[in-house]
Amino acid sequence: MVDYIEEKLAPLNLPDPTADLNAEEEKEVYAAFEHLLGSLRMDYPPEEEREMRLAFTLAFRAHAGQRRKSGEPYILHPIEVARICADELGLAPRSIKAALMHDVVEDTEVTLAQIRFLFGQKVSSIVDGLTKFSGIANANNVQGDKMSSPQAENFKKILLTIAKDVRVVLIKMADRLHNMRTLGSMPHHKQLKIASETSYIYAPLAHRLGFYSIKTEMEDLVMKIIEPEEYQDIVKKLQETKDEREAYIEDFIAPVRKAVEAAGYKARIFGRAKSISSINNKLKKKQLAFEEIYDFFAIRIVLDLPIEREKAACWNVYSIITDYYTPVPERLKDWVSMPKTNGYESLHTTVMGPKGRFVEVQIRSERMDEIAEMGFAAHWKYKGVKSSQSSTFERWLTKAREMLENPETNAIEFLNSFKSNLFAEEVYVFTPKGDLRFFPKGATALDFAFDIHSEVGYHCKAVKVAEKIVPLSYRLRNGDQLRVVTSPNQKPTEGWLKMVETGRARHKIRQALREERMKLGALGKETLERKLKTLKLDADENIDVLVKYYGLENRPALYYGIYQGQYNLNEIKLLRQEQGKLFPELADTPKEEIAQMEKPKGPRLRPLASRKQFKKPKLVVDGEDASNYTYSLATCCNPVMGDDIFAYVTSKHGLKIHRTTCPNAEHMQATYGYRIKKAEWIESGETSFVADLLITGMDDMGVVQQLSNIITNELGVNMRSFSMEGLEGHFEGRISLMVQNKDQLKQIIMSIKNLDAVNTVARIE
Repeated sequence: MVDYIEEKLAPLNLPDPTADLNAEEEKEVYAAFEHLLGSLRMDYPPEEEREMRLAFTLAFRAHAGQRRKSGEPYILHPIEVARICADELGLAPRSIKAALMHDVVEDTEVTLAQIRFLFGQKVSSIVDGLTKFSGIANANNVQGDKMSSPQAENFKKILLTIAKDVRVVLIKMADRLHNMRTLGSMPHHKQLKIASETSYIYAPLAHRLGFYSIKTEMEDLVMKIIEPEEYQDIVKKLQETKDEREAYIEDFIAPVRKAVEAAGYKARIFGRAKSISSINNKLKKKQLAFEEIYDFFAIRIVLDLPIEREKAACWNVYSIITDYYTPVPERLKDWVSMPKTNGYESLHTTVMGPKGRFVEVQIRSERMDEIAEMGFAAHWKYKGVKSSQSSTFERWLTKAREMLENPETNAIEFLNSFKSNLFAEEVYVFTPKGDLRFFPKGATALDFAFDIHSEVGYHCKAVKVAEKIVPLSYRLRNGDQLRVVTSPNQKPTEGWLKMVETGRARHKIRQALREERMKLGALGKETLERKLKTLKLDADENIDVLVKYYGLENRPALYYGIYQGQYNLNEIKLLRQEQGKLFPELADTPKEEIAQMEKPKGPRLRPLASRKQFKKPKLVVDGEDASNYTYSLATCCNPVMGDDIFAYVTSKHGLKIHRTTCPNAEHMQATYGYRIKKAEWIESGETSFVADLLITGMDDMGVVQQLSNIITNELGVNMRSFSMEGLEGHFEGRISLMVQNKDQLKQIIMSIKNLDAVNTVARIE
């Protein structure tokens, strides 16, 4: 085998990879590769092992001298990515070879043609899909928010491979998982960018492909970076309550286990802790303290039985459970009869357990459990098995491929559309003939019309649900049966874009609007050309000057605006002219004459109005004093001295300083990473910061006075605004404060929480 490898790699003339390693490192590399081979979940012929060793040797030599930020040999990264593919994703030798070489073309002198010659077209095409997008616009060039994002272009290329070979996405997911596991040696601002990308695209992708354990690990690792204090707090509290939780689980399971065994079922019954990120989401969503939430775990019952008995057995076990514990009917979720789009099958119920605690119970078969954990890999394992899992997964892939056939030219629009349509939870509805249609959660009646046919969507006048007319913006619900009423006179409008959720409908509406605008714009163009001819001005030389003068993006926008009457063409004669060419500034025209003219209604480029200057906090941006930049604190998240922050380069307003937990941070970090700069506080000086709090509690007499007293009198904090609404003994209040730093804000929150009438206090993101 050694002779075979040397013969194959000789023409590449690659260096000795061990020259830069010490004995321990060399031993570690070879041990890691052997561990990889032992991780494959399937038998493979000797020639496949020979090819995998060839791929390893090529990658080892190609990456010679390269090290990761942690200092370890770089080759350990592709080996571990390949191991994740083999052990955690269940992929076959062909994918393992591609995973070992996933960075070779991008980071070394080895070419794709050489990989194709050594390993064939299929392996090289996977490696090509894994190679980052090249020829992208300069990442440092910040021209405007509508500029194509290098990150979005890269994501777009990766997602487009779903239509050809989904293994590219799986290997990329393994690559990202290993990067997340080893982020400790990276600077914090780079950790934030990578974590945001992971949360924005990779974790939802893992969820859609059915890899539950990978999805939850990614989300936990993201939280550990973005919200480290909250993460460590939950870890600590889970550890403190571990013994009590395990005792409770055993008490709950004991009678159920006996009854299930008595019914003749072979089953594994255990309690499984929920992920830290899901606990954190629940704490935020329900605005509860850790001590007030009990369902930090789920009881899982996994039955070992043939596929033809699965459905009946799951419902039988459900009946057994409800003999012991009272179920909550509205919390019953039947994904056995109607699996999720990613193939997930399970029967979920919530029951009232001992000591008045709600407990979630999941009932499934061994096959269903493997699908839930291994997702796509299990899909292929059970592809020949007659079950609904294969059909649902194939339906998702078919839907993905349909979307990818005509992707949006703008990578960011494409990415957002793909996320909203293929990563979202789904609802199912019926056509008048009883055909089943699936839509992303939040889709509307108008989405349904366009899903039936483009022409039906274009001329959709009304939609009936259960024979009752509903608005076109009606949100679809599971089980709805819809009928579309059309009219030949109906046409799409701009407002329709706000009513739809699916990429298909949005694309068709935009297409129709563009065609309509072009028709009307042609009339505006004729009007403009006649005006220029009257003024003896050449159209081709001067139209672009007018586009710039009115602050527009292109000529069609000008033509359409003229048709709409947004611009006063009489103003053209006031522009300075030299030899038949216009210049975009007014001549020495008396102000009175300009004032008497009809003012154009369209957008104009005007100097920014002067603003009142406030004392700013002192910051460092990318190691420089922030005073070298124009910057301001973002109002979407209102950062406070002490918050973890970053700077975002806007197209017109300098730098905006955001909190790392800002609601918009994930999108900015993931799609505009080249605009992100590292930012740190130096001192606040005399600056005060805005902080908004949401407070809930019992609507007792004097609660407003108590809040006002503790904030204003005891803590000496200035309130910018205070609103409160009471309803049936409960109140919800919003307070905007001026604080000095994060520590002071924490003190305020703790003081308010100590009031008897207050239930929750949360900073508004």
